[in-house]
Amino acid sequence: MRVISIIEETMADGPGLRTSVYLAGCKHRCPGCHNPETWNFNQGDIWDPYQLALKLTENPYTNITFSGGDPLFQLEELTRCCQYIKELSDKNIWVYTGFPSQEVLYNKKYQPLLQSIDTIVTEPYVEALRDTTLPFRGSSNQRILNIKEVYEAINGGTTFG
Repeated sequence: MRVISIIEETMADGPGLRTSVYLAGCKHRCPGCHNPETWNFNQGDIWDPYQLALKLTENPYTNITFSGGDPLFQLEELTRCCQYIKELSDKNIWVYTGFPSQEVLYNKKYQPLLQSIDTIVTEPYVEALRDTTLPFRGSSNQRILNIKEVYEAINGGTTFG
């Protein structure tokens, strides 16, 4: 995985104390993006997903957030890392993406990741909809989705169908 930075003990990228991992690469290029330096897919340090999971589970007091860039551009490695995190701990995992929620929730390629995380923040950042009063998102079109709740609603009571 290409990791640009790891910010420990932050409260900006989800509820409570978190470790935020900023992954390299994004094709969305949202005007007004607060992390345009993360768009380049070739920057950052290369991490093995298991080694990153070990690092992220060291601190017993923090949960984990993946941001970027857009973590879904590293889907396979991100999925493996999140699966390892869940095997090693009971940490709450958030993922930020600029992809639309309909694409992420209904495309089977994302299912293994969604089964390994707790919350996904979807939709591209829209500068005209910027709202600094919203917790954990930059524009009012972005959606914070609790994966278990969404799939129970979609599938009539079962988490994944």
